[in-house]
Amino acid sequence: MTIDYLKKILTARVYDVAAETPLELAPTLSQRYANRIYFKREDMQSVFSFKIRGAYNKMAHLSDAQRKRGVICASAGNHAQGVALSAARMGCRAVIVMPTTTPLVKVDAVKARGGADVEVVLHGESYTDAYNHALQLEKEQKLTFVHPFDDPEVIAGQGTIGMEILRQHAGPIHAIFVPIGGGGLIAGIAAYVKQIRPDIKIIGVQSLDSDAMARSLKAGERVTLADVGLFADGTAVRLAGEETFRLCQQFVDDVILVDTDAICAAIKDVFTDTRSILEPSGALAIAGAKAYVERAALTKDPVENATLITVASGANMNFDRLRFVAERAELGEAREAVFAVTMPEQRGSFKRFCSLIGPRNVTEFNYRISDQDQAHVFVGIQIADRGESGAVARKFEQNDFRTLDLTHDELAKAHIRHLVGGKSTLAQDEILYRFEFPERPGALMRFLDSMAPNWNISLCHYRSQGGDVGRILIGLQVPPEEMGEFSRFLTTLGYRYWDETANPVYKLFLG
Repeated sequence: MTIDYLKKILTARVYDVAAETPLELAPTLSQRYANRIYFKREDMQSVFSFKIRGAYNKMAHLSDAQRKRGVICASAGNHAQGVALSAARMGCRAVIVMPTTTPLVKVDAVKARGGADVEVVLHGESYTDAYNHALQLEKEQKLTFVHPFDDPEVIAGQGTIGMEILRQHAGPIHAIFVPIGGGGLIAGIAAYVKQIRPDIKIIGVQSLDSDAMARSLKAGERVTLADVGLFADGTAVRLAGEETFRLCQQFVDDVILVDTDAICAAIKDVFTDTRSILEPSGALAIAGAKAYVERAALTKDPVENATLITVASGANMNFDRLRFVAERAELGEAREAVFAVTMPEQRGSFKRFCSLIGPRNVTEFNYRISDQDQAHVFVGIQIADRGESGAVARKFEQNDFRTLDLTHDELAKAHIRHLVGGKSTLAQDEILYRFEFPERPGALMRFLDSMAPNWNISLCHYRSQGGDVGRILIGLQVPPEEMGEFSRFLTTLGYRYWDETANPVYKLFLG
């Protein structure tokens, strides 16, 4: 059956609880990118995200009998708050299933939105666990499931953002950039805009490590990711929705992928222009618009003096995470480059190297005297543009300082810069791995306890980054004959991991 999304969006019931958010020009960002860049400020909704639109519209279209029995959803974030607030406004019971790993601040926020009408159930360690438990409770208690994205009424509710954008900006629009998780937001916006103004490009934006929709569109069928990155947790979805995928195939022009550094830089850009702080997923569209302009500048068809709309989709940011964002924003904006430099351990080398840096601002410098013929320096330098890091590296090389450009090396940026200064002759048979695990009180000790006792931990670096995921670097002494057992251990551990044993920056500073 064909669904008339234009009619559904025009008649959507969202404004009982949702506001028509402003469309604001970003003057500083616009000037820097030689285009008119606008923010559609969904972070200004009462729940600080667009999710209230779809949740309320779905619940408003239920029958009286369905509302009387109640609704259920699975969510660890913005959708949960949208369902909770909608339930409170309608006097409807809501059961919200959240993973046990959900930070207490989010659990408390959901309870506060819904009051006595909302029951929070904590179950499982992942969203998938919570989702499956919610489906079980739905059948047992005859509740109605409110899906976070793959539901026509939810899609239509989110689509009212597209309706508002066209009403608020009557002039030409080159493109609208929309973050993608499961696809409900972009499906709704695209379904409306493309039927009214087909000339406007609809461009989705995903993080590199949570690109289920991008992969699905390329493959022509829905692709399930084995795992997802958790920095942009609001869009960390392993499988795009069935209906959202169909609509994206029909209406979406392109999907751009951005990394963590670019997202952090976009958060800073929005703060510069608005003094507001978006959550990582909320800044995806801004990061995508910047990447789009930069990519076009390298072609014969640059994008200049055009109107680019970005959906600032949410602002439920954990304050403790800002330290990590600030640290990585400079790299994402290509304002900092980091290098590993090898220099002769002889008098005058250090001074000669410093003279090559010249007037550039040094953001970080790590050096330790070595008893070898050569020493290794970890240095961060402020740069003006992305191309400058290569020029700096070449200058070092030309002056006989062997150089590795680490600006895009995750091991270097997340761990090595905090660890520089130690090799050990005791670390025989050492292998090096990075892990990510759900962050919650006591999680670090539980993670370390999961390490097999017969493998000695020879290196460990952990730094709290204020997010929902912990990042740890572990060196383990595993004899070659036990690597098969170690591989089986990794399979059963259940955490994301990366083998960094062959990474050259490890060899320079720690190996």
